[in-house]
Amino acid sequence: MEKVIIIGSGPAGLTAAIYAARAALEPIVITGMQPGGQLTTTSIVENWPGYSEGVDGNKLMQEMRLQAEKMGARFQLGQVTRVEKEADGLISIWIDDEKLTSKALIVATGASALTLDLPNKAKLMGYGLSTCATCDGFFYRNKKVAVVGGGDSAMEEASYLAKLASEVTLIHRKDAFRASKAMQERVFANPKIKIMFHSEIVDTTSDSQGLTGVVVKTNGKENVVIPVDGLFMAIGHEPNTKFLKGLVDMDDKGYLLTQKGTYTNVVGIFAAGDVEDKLYRQAVTAAGRGCQAALQAEKFIEGIEHSSPH
Repeated sequence: MEKVIIIGSGPAGLTAAIYAARAALEPIVITGMQPGGQLTTTSIVENWPGYSEGVDGNKLMQEMRLQAEKMGARFQLGQVTRVEKEADGLISIWIDDEKLTSKALIVATGASALTLDLPNKAKLMGYGLSTCATCDGFFYRNKKVAVVGGGDSAMEEASYLAKLASEVTLIHRKDAFRASKAMQERVFANPKIKIMFHSEIVDTTSDSQGLTGVVVKTNGKENVVIPVDGLFMAIGHEPNTKFLKGLVDMDDKGYLLTQKGTYTNVVGIFAAGDVEDKLYRQAVTAAGRGCQAALQAEKFIEGIEHSSPH
């Protein structure tokens, strides 16, 4: 039986692992199928404290993992498929077909990128359609690409791609972006980025090699085809919580509900990071919540806090 299991290996999960390991809880971190989480797909993180020149997201996650391992955290690659609260108060976690039992569980599974519901999406994913500019941008050097979205992620994708592509068309269905002012200004000032407001991608064109264009409807006018080799979708995220449905309380979008810190409604289960935070969704706030979850889990295990404060 384990003292604490952490699901997720992004900033929240790794910070929780560092704190739990320092408290001699010998945590096991279930990494999921994307070790390091979303930050591994971010080229330069400019708002992580202590790095005046910014830091590569992938490198930051590698360093955090090494730090957690040095403190005594253990790592296991796998996907959690089910969680159950047992009659004796312990928590059972199934990783693929393996069952582990723990006194406490910290859920830090983050959120996954949403995609457009396009007719040929399945066929074209990886062949022109992408949700990660830093993963796939290299393939579109000196080519035309499009980005869809209106938040900070869309601005970052467009700015990053503008360094590689010959032209970037940023498509948004509303008349204004919801991104931060600083991110918007960077996009507006970039001559390689063309902006289309009141526009919606309704279809794609392709050949045997992959994507050749996007079909766009603007202000209800007749559809136009914009020739592009790549389309990057930056339209939001969905919390990775399906394996907890029916056990842990969540909102209508699937974000876990927490109270008085990182407590969920289930005694012994804590939540931290983007899996429960739809307001800030920053790496540094996720890390802070990971710290909080580990400290609260430690008190719970020691019997200082016996139950969820609901």
